[in-house]
Parts: sequence; C-alpha cells; structure tokens
Amino acid sequence: MRKRARVIYNPTSGREALRNDLVDILSIYEQAGYETSAFATTPAPNSAKNEARRAAEEGFDLIVAAGGDGTLNEVVNGIAGLEHRPTMAIIPAGTTNDYARALRIPRDDPIAAAKLILRKNKKFKIDIGQAGDNYFMNIAAGGTLTELTYDVPSQMKSLFGYAAYLAKGAELLPRVKPVDVDIKYDDQEYRGKASTIFLALTNSVGGFEQIVPDASLDDGKFTMIIVKKSSLIDMMSLMAKALQGKHIGDPGIIYAKATDVEVTPLNKDDRIMINLDGEYGGDAPMKFHDLKQHLEVIANLDEIPDDAITESADFKRVEKDFVEGIDKINSEDKKK
Repeated sequence: MRKRARVIYNPTSGREALRNDLVDILSIYEQAGYETSAFATTPAPNSAKNEARRAAEEGFDLIVAAGGDGTLNEVVNGIAGLEHRPTMAIIPAGTTNDYARALRIPRDDPIAAAKLILRKNKKFKIDIGQAGDNYFMNIAAGGTLTELTYDVPSQMKSLFGYAAYLAKGAELLPRVKPVDVDIKYDDQEYRGKASTIFLALTNSVGGFEQIVPDASLDDGKFTMIIVKKSSLIDMMSLMAKALQGKHIGDPGIIYAKATDVEVTPLNKDDRIMINLDGEYGGDAPMKFHDLKQHLEVIANLDEIPDDAITESADFKRVEKDFVEGIDKINSEDKKK
C-alpha cells in the first residue's frame, strides 16, 4: 500500500508565500513516494490540531506542518497523545521559526525545506515537552519577560521579525516583577523569587542560539533557566551576557537539566502565565515532563551539531548492523 502524506499549511503565514509554492511542495512529497494531499488551516480554533489528529487516526504516514511556530505547535498537539504518531516534516513560514532553526531546516526557502524528504539521512526521534494536557516542541516559559509574546501584534511580527520582540522586551524591562515560587525539578527544589522561568528543548529561543548553548534534542532532559535577578540594571546585564552565551555561571540564575519540573507560585495573588511555543498555555501551578524521543521528524541531520543529538535513527541502525555482524562472525568461528 502506498504511503500517504498530509500537508497542513497556514495560508496566511510568511506573507502568504506558501500558496505560491504549494504545487511544487506536493510534487516533492509525491516524488518521495507519498500520495500527498493538502489542508489549508482556517481561523477556527485548533484548525491545524484537529486536522493533524484526524490524519493520524486515519493512518497517514507523514504529516507536514507548513507555517509558523503556532502551526507547528498545533500539529504536535494533534498527534503527540496518540498511539500512532506519524513522522512529521516542517516547512517554516513564520517569523522566528525557532524549531526549524534548531533542526537546520531552510527557513527562507519552502522548496528546499520540502526537499529534505528526498535525503537518505533525514529522520530521527526528538523529545517534546508535556505541560498539563498540552504539548510543546521548543520552549515553555513563565514570568514577566515571556509576556511580550502576547503583546506583539501579529502584523508587527511579520514585518519586523526579531526587532518586534526586542523592542517590546526593552519596553517591558522596567516592569519586570519577581514572584515567590516553589520550583521542584527532579530531586531538587528552589524556593525564592523568580522573574522568569525557561524550560528549553532546543538551543533556539526567540531566534537566539546562545541562551541554551548545550541543549540536546533527544536526551530526555529540559534545559531549565530560573532568572532570579529583578532590577533593571541586573536584567540588562544578564540579557547582554545571555546573547553571548556567558550567562550560565551567573549567580543571578539557576541553570540545570531536568526531566520533571513543577512550578507553583507561593502567593495566591501572583499570576504566572505559562507560554508554550509562543502561545498561552494556562497558569501555574503546572507540571512539566520531557517525553524522550517521542516524535520522529525530518531534519537536516548533516548540519545539526553532533552534541545536539545523542542517537539518531541511522546511528542506531549502523550500531545494530555492527553488533549483528560481530555475532555472525563469532557464530561462524564456533562452527569451524
């Protein structure tokens, strides 16, 4: 039976560029051996999520998320909780495209992104995060600085990209307010003030790759950053360090690896809004869990740094073939 692929695309992402390339994109997946069809998302809530779930439940082999980080997050939420989870491909067409950046998928050329499916070394299994009943691929965050994502108008994001976030971040800095929190992570705990909490699955946060320089895509661990500092001068200094990757040893933060994290505000009047991949995901208290190697994705494996992947699918295959080869040689020697 021929394999099937479903391209779920946002017709308004990336200044509507996807529409012009859709026929060529479908042709590429057909060339790769998939009977391919497309679905255009609508403004209705959970449009991409519902279609991804439907396609997965109907047995599709590949789901292509074509759009921005919001479309990608919806597709992940559509399939992550299912027993049958199709392989996922990504065609970025948004503003920051954090996850595509981490997977080294071309972000300015939808055709080149689609053509990754034609490579031999292209699949591996990645971690995703679970936050309550929701899932995320890149980052969960809470605190004042993360609220800028909600405040930047979508038109401004499309026109100015990172500059829109930086401008809003600079505006919010004087209003940063730490709250008293209890954060349990694996067998450790932090009780004290925090202005921002990050749980990252990749090294790309808002387009910046030095904030989590040692992130692994498949090791079963979040990289957790708790920002304790709160004064304007301290925050500006810390942000400058973070952009250069020099913040890890700063006494104003906690930088740790963890599989399970629970965030609870200690004061009932303090609200901590949780941001999942750029979208509002509820309020703390909230529990987070790293689902190790939960989804199989198409990526540009030739360009992903070796330390960002613990074991690719191809590495496991080569390792298995090697072990079986040795066993065969030993078996033949014993027969002699």
